[in-house]
Amino acid sequence: MEPFDDIRPYHDDEVRPTLNRLLKDRDLLKALAYHRYPGLTRELSGLMGWLTSIVLRRKTSHINNIRHFQAFVEPYLRRIIKASTSGVTYSGLERLDSTKAYLFLSNHRDIVLDPALVNYALYQSQRETCRIAIGDNLVHRPFVSDLMRLNKSFIVKRSVTGRREKLKAFQTLSGYIHHSIATGHPVWIAQSEGRAKDGNDKTDPAIIKMFNVSRRGRDQVFAQNIKSLNIVPVSISYEFDPCDRHKSRELHQTEHQGSYTKAKDEDMRSIVKGIEGYKGHVHVAFGQPLVGDYPDADSVASEVDHQIWCNYQIQPINFFAWEAIADELTQSLPEFSVPSLEQLFSDIDLDAKRREFADRLKLCKPEYRKWFLRMYAYPVINRYK
Repeated sequence: MEPFDDIRPYHDDEVRPTLNRLLKDRDLLKALAYHRYPGLTRELSGLMGWLTSIVLRRKTSHINNIRHFQAFVEPYLRRIIKASTSGVTYSGLERLDSTKAYLFLSNHRDIVLDPALVNYALYQSQRETCRIAIGDNLVHRPFVSDLMRLNKSFIVKRSVTGRREKLKAFQTLSGYIHHSIATGHPVWIAQSEGRAKDGNDKTDPAIIKMFNVSRRGRDQVFAQNIKSLNIVPVSISYEFDPCDRHKSRELHQTEHQGSYTKAKDEDMRSIVKGIEGYKGHVHVAFGQPLVGDYPDADSVASEVDHQIWCNYQIQPINFFAWEAIADELTQSLPEFSVPSLEQLFSDIDLDAKRREFADRLKLCKPEYRKWFLRMYAYPVINRYK
């Protein structure tokens, strides 16, 4: 067994056997059939699963490696982008060396689309796509794990308990990330565990410390370890979050009840909602590589935050939310000024955007609206405070 076998993505020679296994997985076939033909699948579950298997077997017969699999997935992602956004734009990638492997440290709003959009940019630019860090909470079902690992995902063991087990898991994860970068494979990982449901993109210094765990006791110092990873902050901004009302409900319940218990398969429903729901304009901004001599994790986190906040493409809805909640938040924030909407969005019909914002806010229950507004206002706060 290789050192990283229990967390790594699949190798090329594992692709075909994995696909053959998936084409016999009843849970997967039923889920795919139901998604496409819900009525027929409710009535004829076995038949629709069998027909789905036949169609997929024909469509995937040529796939024998990871590149083939990603080429197969790319048209579906392109259609999702076209159907659920008004457009996706990118910036900063042209400044990065196409021959280098980078560790893309990203803000995190959507479970699947955040790394998918980064990889889409790399794929379209004919660059090596990322290995993607995902939590083991997302791979409880065997077919989900298989699909994720076919698409270059590696597992972050969040569910381990016990100090020794956690340290071992962190050492393995850290070692795998360093191994990936050193062997020319870029990596995507979120700046903190879980999505920033309140819209406040903050880098967890524990993530930065994890990068260094596998290098303790070596001659390299912390600053050299960080340099060797070629860290690039990535800022992903969605004009609209398809899960905004659900996130607001979760934050409200956490505030008033002390915790929030997820329903069965809630993560999977969030994945589907995030993929299919309308997102408006989306922008992915690649920042500048971290090349300084950073003495500790806090200084790295501070620089990553600075780049993510400054590169976040703020939309009118963010300013409308800030206007609605500014009086409530101003007392707890240092004084800062925000440019006028007319100054920033001279080429946009702001009246139409304001009506769109008002209609969206009405769909959110009144008791959840505080969190809804904060979710959209935080990018303004972080940029200008």
